[in-house]
Amino acid sequence: MATEPARKGPRLNRGTVLRTERLTPHMIRVVLGGEALAGFGAGAFTDHYVKLLFPQPDVDYPEPFDLERVRAEMPRDQWPSTRTYTVRSWDPEAVELTIDFVHHGDKGLAGPWAARVRPGEEILFNGPGGGYAPSPAADWHLLVGDESALPAIAASLERIPEGAPARVFVEVAGPQERQELATPADAEIVWLYRGGGEVGGLLVEAVRKLEFPEGEVHAFVHGEATFVKALRRHLRVDRGLPLERLSISGYWRRGRDEDGWQSSKRDWNRQVEEEEARALA
Repeated sequence: MATEPARKGPRLNRGTVLRTERLTPHMIRVVLGGEALAGFGAGAFTDHYVKLLFPQPDVDYPEPFDLERVRAEMPRDQWPSTRTYTVRSWDPEAVELTIDFVHHGDKGLAGPWAARVRPGEEILFNGPGGGYAPSPAADWHLLVGDESALPAIAASLERIPEGAPARVFVEVAGPQERQELATPADAEIVWLYRGGGEVGGLLVEAVRKLEFPEGEVHAFVHGEATFVKALRRHLRVDRGLPLERLSISGYWRRGRDEDGWQSSKRDWNRQVEEEEARALA
């Protein structure tokens, strides 16, 4: 899952569900395609994301669908709900866009959709956005995240140069949520199982204990906002890493849906930056 704000006037895409696959008990893969996706444009980054549009029940929208018109002419409670997800992969030749969804039963919006959607159904979405890919100039790579960051971590591992050192920490609910992660890198991949513990607690502990290899690191740390905040402070203050060597952001926050998190994310980030500046002063 990703939670970067959409740019004004983003491209509206229409994807047709080609197939679905349950990767683990709580991860569902949905592959989208169709002629309308030709020239989609992902590929530069490994954290590309799209904003899926879910219409409100019993609301009629203009055809052809125009999001700017909807927002200008319709009440706010009739606007489609948006949910942001990482692009797991994009195949321009096959015109196939793959997105992995964390699914926890009927809870949420996008996860239940992924569980029930069938081939032939369509979904509208904006994107792609994104800004991170593993730097080929880095001496080594650090990738850290929970389930929401797993698609981006998997895509990034595939892009790290052959033989480049990588330290990878992925926290999931339990062993049944593990996935095979392919990479040409010299990667040490550590799976952490939280069970009923707090999301991200094991990740913070693991990174704090990590003996950093020599040389410059390029780090990717994403997932639940609370642990991301703790690791940002550790990497910036304790380890002294400059921001240009970090891709770090909260994809989601406990107790908030995406609408609630997005509305408060700017203030949250400002507080994080102010606390960090004081610690570095």
